Order: sequence, then C-alpha cells, then structure tokens
Amino acid sequence: MTKVPKYWFKAKKYLSKKDKIMSKLIKNYESPSETILTSRKNIFFSLCKSIIGQQISVAAANSVFSKFKKKCKNRINAKNVSKLTFRQLKSCGLSRQKVLGIKSLAKQIINKSFNPKIIITLSDEDAIIYLSNLRQIGRWSAEMILLFTYNRPDIWPIQDIGLLRAISKNYKKKYLPSERFIKLLQKRFSPYCSVATWYLWRSIDPEPIQY
Repeated sequence: MTKVPKYWFKAKKYLSKKDKIMSKLIKNYESPSETILTSRKNIFFSLCKSIIGQQISVAAANSVFSKFKKKCKNRINAKNVSKLTFRQLKSCGLSRQKVLGIKSLAKQIINKSFNPKIIITLSDEDAIIYLSNLRQIGRWSAEMILLFTYNRPDIWPIQDIGLLRAISKNYKKKYLPSERFIKLLQKRFSPYCSVATWYLWRSIDPEPIQY
C-alpha cells in the first residue's frame, strides 16, 4: 500500500465544514488505527478483484479471490494469469463470464491493446469510458478503479448499493434515496466526493473497503 492521498486531510476539513453529518462520521473514525484510503497502484490486481467481486457478497468474493490468488502462486499479474486454463480459473469459483473477463484482461495487458498509463491523462468521465471498454468492466467497476487504484478525489459511485444504503441510514432517507438528494450531496461534497464516499461506507461496514 502507498501513503494516504495528499488531499485527504484537506478534504476532511472541507467536508466537516460543509456537512454536519459528514463531520460526525469523520470524528467517529479518527482513532490512531484508522485505515484510510490507500492504493496498491496495481491496476491488473484491482481489476481482477473487481471482476471477481461483482454481484456476490463480500465474504464470497474474499473466498473466491483467496483461491484465485493461490492459483496465481500469490503473484497476480497478466503473465501468470495467462498461463492458467479456463478450467483452473473456473475451479476458484468463478463464473464463465468472469473467467472470460479475466483472461481477456490478461491478454490485453500483454498485447498492450489496453494501456493503463493512458488513464492518468484522462478526465474522470473519459477514464470511466476507457475502462468500460474492457470485458466485464462497467461503470461501477471503473469508478472503483479510479477511487482505489488511482485515488481520484471526486468519485461519487451512485450505482453502489453500499453508498446508497449509507446515505439512507445517515440522512434518514428512504431506500433508495431520491436522485435529487443524491445530486445535492454530490454538489455539497465535490471536489472530495471520494472521501465522503469512504466515510459513508465506513458507517455501515466495520472493515474499511479496499480494492
């Protein structure tokens, strides 16, 4: 893991002034052991984890990922994954579509038809579009990559169930919260929506999320 993003502490002050509930959440997770948003700076690892975690519980995803990591001999990279057969990957508990997604990703990294270095030159929206061209990677997965791998400061993943649940819980709104209210919060939290998202997640999950 790398150091906390440079904007993190400035963002906490900004959000605390902007919103009373966010201020309370930030104070609730101020302990010395607080785990904050960090990055592995390994996009292949993160994309594989994102694909594996789609549409299954956190516990199930962790179990499958553990088996996948073992198959890769603890070295998750395109070269190692490309050597694994369809059957070997499927034996980890992966669906056919997820196996095809991971195999396609490894191939595109190796033949350089997908170039992660391009992402740093793109706006958030253009980066989401670029990542979404990958098999099994939609908008939500792309946003997770921008938030966790690239530590973009202003990601607001409104397709994320956890974020929507946290908004409903903390702001006493029905589930699902209205699109109008979600946009109001986005405007209030910008340019630090990523940090607000992280604290909202923490309010409903005892373990900090990491990709």
